[in-house]
Amino acid sequence: MSTEPPRDADRRAGTGTPVGTGTGTGTGTEPERRARYEQEQQPDDLALRLCRALVCAAVDPALCSVLLFDLEPRLLDPVARLFRRILAGVGQPEAPLVMLGTTSRDEDLWARTVLRQETGGIAFRLEPGPLIQADDRPGALPPVVAVPDLCRLSVAGMRAAVQLLGADVAVVEHVGLSRTARPRARWLAACGSADAGRVSSHLLDRFAIRLPAADLRLPDVERLLVSLPPAWLERAARAAGGNDAPAVTVTDEAITRVGRLLGPDTGVRRQLALARLARALAALEGEPTAAVAHCDEAARLMGLAVTEPPQPPEPAAGPAHPTPHPPRPVPRPRGDTVRRGQTDHAERRWAESGGTLLETEPAEGVGSAPGGTPAVFATPYPEDRADVLRDFAPLRSPWQRTAGTDPRRGVVIGSRRARDLNDLAYVRSVREAAVHQRVRRTEGFTVSPADLHSHVRAGAPERLLVLVLDHTCRVDWDWQDTLTPYLQWAYTMRAAVHVVEVGGARAADELKAESFALRSVLDPRLLAALYRPPGRASPLAHGIEQAARALRRAFRQHGSGLAEAWLVVVTDGRGNVPLRASHTGRVSGPVGAEGVEDALNAAADVRSMDRTRLQTVVVDAGREPYGNLPLNLADTLGGIIVEGRGEGPDTGRGGDAGEW
Repeated sequence: MSTEPPRDADRRAGTGTPVGTGTGTGTGTEPERRARYEQEQQPDDLALRLCRALVCAAVDPALCSVLLFDLEPRLLDPVARLFRRILAGVGQPEAPLVMLGTTSRDEDLWARTVLRQETGGIAFRLEPGPLIQADDRPGALPPVVAVPDLCRLSVAGMRAAVQLLGADVAVVEHVGLSRTARPRARWLAACGSADAGRVSSHLLDRFAIRLPAADLRLPDVERLLVSLPPAWLERAARAAGGNDAPAVTVTDEAITRVGRLLGPDTGVRRQLALARLARALAALEGEPTAAVAHCDEAARLMGLAVTEPPQPPEPAAGPAHPTPHPPRPVPRPRGDTVRRGQTDHAERRWAESGGTLLETEPAEGVGSAPGGTPAVFATPYPEDRADVLRDFAPLRSPWQRTAGTDPRRGVVIGSRRARDLNDLAYVRSVREAAVHQRVRRTEGFTVSPADLHSHVRAGAPERLLVLVLDHTCRVDWDWQDTLTPYLQWAYTMRAAVHVVEVGGARAADELKAESFALRSVLDPRLLAALYRPPGRASPLAHGIEQAARALRRAFRQHGSGLAEAWLVVVTDGRGNVPLRASHTGRVSGPVGAEGVEDALNAAADVRSMDRTRLQTVVVDAGREPYGNLPLNLADTLGGIIVEGRGEGPDTGRGGDAGEW
């Protein structure tokens, strides 16, 4: 487990009425308040569709995975509890719960070590891990594997999901453990629709049931269970125990209808998922076959747009052939229209506000992003319109360069007698051999194995702290208190430090950011960098670009050895030096918002990195006007915002946005 530094502020989460509580405490008589409370506690259409989807996932093992888009974080626990109750049945203990997150490892998922009392004493025994422990036990309840944020799932968790979801057989080979069984675990994951483009398509295709859950209002779990037919719960409990399976066939008309509902360019996995969902609904209704009506019902359950199927033409009275009806347009998910409209609106908004930063009050947002709220798409397939690029090979661990059979990395801090022929210290070996040449009395210069020495290198850092310090925002406040938690974390974890300075008064070139690497926070150069006087230029885009290069270089050189990295950006977001000026060293004419736009573009490069190991924080200096710029920067970086201690309007002497 990694030790995270304390945060002064976490991600902003929405507020709402707690689960199972009503808001009917307003004015009115007691019967009116009770009636209003009962009305609020009645499950809406989205909650009922969610219950039916969970029942289908329990009935059919092929539908064992449910993905909810834009689900509020506070609702994940009650939804998981509802799923566990459906698997267990009425009056039975809940199914076990397994949580997967950013720190999940292969060692914790597939196998676990158990202490056993034996005749000779205490012994260790390797048993199946939580993901597979119930696979070959028909009477045991399958666990519910909950993933709070699919976008931040670790590489080990993503690989486990790809290997288990939809698989007929799972084979686990580990030291002391060999197991072959059919996976029985049920998966419940949440993901933001705006972040679906960052998730591997192989992983998304494994989730058979998908629901947009942005407006989910979940009443009490018991009330939801009562709303379901008792026969459904009994059949779900029997299927979860491995004693029942839906013996339902799918007609050819239903398969054709599935193709029309999803479109001609849809993958096979989506078609199979919709057909299996229709089969499960038919099994719950007691039907022997799944027809077109069940396919339409399954599409409505997932939130797809459903149109009436084309009716076959009636035979004509005469010998003339009837005129064929023109084909109906293939219905597309509703998210396409919403996405296109939002994109056009964002483009029009930026086109209308294409002025410079120095505007009359009130100040307006600057940048291509429409604001700090991510887009929400009401479609079960939001990745089709994704704008964010996925990581290359997201299911693989990062590559590591090799320079031989046994590469040695790190700073040379000494030498020692060699144990092998790798990483030899040639100068020290020759000097050691020169000392014994007279004793050996050989004709030529002789180097014996006893003379060989190898380098002693400092260990590669497992953690990294990257600081981007915008000195132009530190005019009337001391950022030491805000940065102390991150510096303490770096000191405690012995993390390497990379400092990027922006807008310092003594910079060699005020149009460029300066950066340097430190072995630890004890380096005196770090303290000097924290208190440099501010200058008049703020090349924020160049600073973020250098921070991104440092992170990519660290992930590339150290590979999987770098377990955790933090990027802390202290700024007010008002970069007044374009990236072109930083590269060329020349400024031509007014720059306007070009420096801010370049900073956001450079931040997008950081967002595409490995989010399982990289944490991003933006410290808001709290300067007005344009106080929303740090929030836009945090959204683009994919990090959180932390309030600084800056107060009041900008009355300082340096770094005025739009000065150039």
